[in-house]
Amino acid sequence: MNRTYHSLLLAGVMTLAGTETFAQTQGQTQTLSPIRIEVPAPAQSLTQPTAEQAKQKIEQVPGGVDLVPAEEFRDGRAATLKDALDYVPGVFIQPKFGEDSRLSIRGSGLARNFHLRGVKLLQDGVPVSLADGSGDFQEIDPLNIDYIEVFKGANALRYGSTALGGAINVHTPTGRDLDGVLTRAEIGSDGYRRGQIAGGQHGADWDAYATVTTIQQDGYRDHTEQNNLRFNSNIGLRLSDRAETRFFIAYNDIDQQIAGSVSRDQALNDPRRAAAGNLALDYKRDIESIRLGNRTSIALADGTASFGGYFVSRELIHPIFQVLDNTVLDYGVFGEYETEGQAFGLKQDYVLGLQLGRGTTDNLRYTNVSGQKGALRYQSEDTSQNADLYGEARTWVRSDLAVILAAQAGYGTREVEDKFLSDGDASFDKSFTSFNPRLGLLWQAAPNWQLFGNLSRSTELPTLSDLSPTATAPIGNVDPQTAVTLEIGTRGSQGRFTWDVAVYRAWMKDEIQYFTAANGQSYAQNADSTIHQGLELGLDVRLLDDLFTATGGDSLTLRQAYTFSDFRFDGDAVYGDNKLPGAPRHFYRAELRYDHPAGFYAGPNVEWVPEAYYVDNANTTETASYALLGLKAGYNDPAGWSLFIDGRNLTDERYIASASVSTTATPASAVFEPGFGRAVYAGVQVRW
Repeated sequence: MNRTYHSLLLAGVMTLAGTETFAQTQGQTQTLSPIRIEVPAPAQSLTQPTAEQAKQKIEQVPGGVDLVPAEEFRDGRAATLKDALDYVPGVFIQPKFGEDSRLSIRGSGLARNFHLRGVKLLQDGVPVSLADGSGDFQEIDPLNIDYIEVFKGANALRYGSTALGGAINVHTPTGRDLDGVLTRAEIGSDGYRRGQIAGGQHGADWDAYATVTTIQQDGYRDHTEQNNLRFNSNIGLRLSDRAETRFFIAYNDIDQQIAGSVSRDQALNDPRRAAAGNLALDYKRDIESIRLGNRTSIALADGTASFGGYFVSRELIHPIFQVLDNTVLDYGVFGEYETEGQAFGLKQDYVLGLQLGRGTTDNLRYTNVSGQKGALRYQSEDTSQNADLYGEARTWVRSDLAVILAAQAGYGTREVEDKFLSDGDASFDKSFTSFNPRLGLLWQAAPNWQLFGNLSRSTELPTLSDLSPTATAPIGNVDPQTAVTLEIGTRGSQGRFTWDVAVYRAWMKDEIQYFTAANGQSYAQNADSTIHQGLELGLDVRLLDDLFTATGGDSLTLRQAYTFSDFRFDGDAVYGDNKLPGAPRHFYRAELRYDHPAGFYAGPNVEWVPEAYYVDNANTTETASYALLGLKAGYNDPAGWSLFIDGRNLTDERYIASASVSTTATPASAVFEPGFGRAVYAGVQVRW
């Protein structure tokens, strides 16, 4: 499947969508009367819960979860997943290049020096991550978000995630969220330009939403130019008062250059310069994809049934040490049934679900000739399959105390059929099974706050690249990593305080770590025993009220997110009890914000890493501590328009945002990713 095919398919989809919109518009011109208003659309969608509905549901999870509404990050620059998740404790997400980031939850995937492992990304319940568990961030558009659900660790059971990091599910808007037109424009430093146009409409038994966004920027560093176009849409149809189906259509065309990792000295003293090898070989990552999905929900007499399917076609052209040319097809089906009842006089509710997914990759690699394809160096047909069955039973042993029993059974395969045999046969066919039970307690101590705890097991299967290294290493010689995690915490609000706190400890076996071979390439290998433990603290404090208004209504609020991470080997034969590299021990974000009832807001913010962290298993080389100061201000007019100005790193601090990891490193090792310098962004949004 190539870009021409994608373009033709997208044109057909948009033509059909345009035909539907024209038909609805023609019908609407005949009914623009008071009668039209007397037949409003249903108050809510059955297939896309509102943020408030999702919040009520997520707060019944006895563990670390979070819900981030779009309003929390659309008041400033909204270009990356970091912009959206900056204030979620336990989530470490730092920029690498363009919109790419290093993402880890509770230390997941820290040894992964490229792309993503250990967190399942979804959009509207449809996987963005590949079937083998790897993934990218660029296909998630922060301007196409209604709210984000974050499920840490085994709390992501119902989304089919068995990984240490859990899952992130992005919910997109519908025609019930936006009934009209929205336009937005952002500009800023380093040639940053971003635009959006979105439209939504609904009737008594249908709704439709579509948005197109673009982003272009020269980039803070050399060789980080990007030019991206995204289209997202969905159409919901009410089949009856109790049934609704929704179709999702998305298209992404993403072109971005890669500056690469550099030495510690260059990262701190010459951060704009790209790595020499990246310039010589014209490192890039270009993606074109189409995503189709459907979800149908039926309200039954005793519960709710939901089911659907998805199909994703993705074309990747990726000049790095070789030119990767991958055509990826991912598809699957899912179903879930929820019900409430009683047993032995106790209130109970149950969830039972099944997810089936499959992915195939036509994997080609060529000699990199200044970013262009040279001779064919590798070819294979890669296949991943997953089947996950999960169930959960919640029993209220008292009106304020619930016991949760849950389990997930999984089966997965990873297969590579080597079709380039002149250098040997690297084929393999591996299968894995897993069983992950979970016990949780949820105590509603008061109407506005609760205590929770859980004990769970998680299993993370190796990705295809883990099993088929480019370095000199055994093929298919990586086992799944497992963890037993104990977690306790509390969330709620009281007076001026709103909090979300979790403490956890994970005892891990066979954690998938990356090691460096003699040829300089990295390969995956299982560690023996490791420990991940930490504290996740979100705390908002309404410090002052009625500062400058005679009638009241203004406020000064301190918003904070602190993550303490202690990840280490546990009696390893080589590394003893050394710290695991790749993430800071302390990470703090805070914003002091003033809000006026007329719509004005302003305040400074800070990002603080007070202690350097290691970049190698041997614990010989560190990053550097840093503190970043920002300032954001804006105005939201009741008439439907808004504007903002967003200053980042205003002191122009030289810092290391993230780092790749290795077995042993020196300050000269090219593993450091420079952070972005001083930048200012401004934007305006109009809705009518």
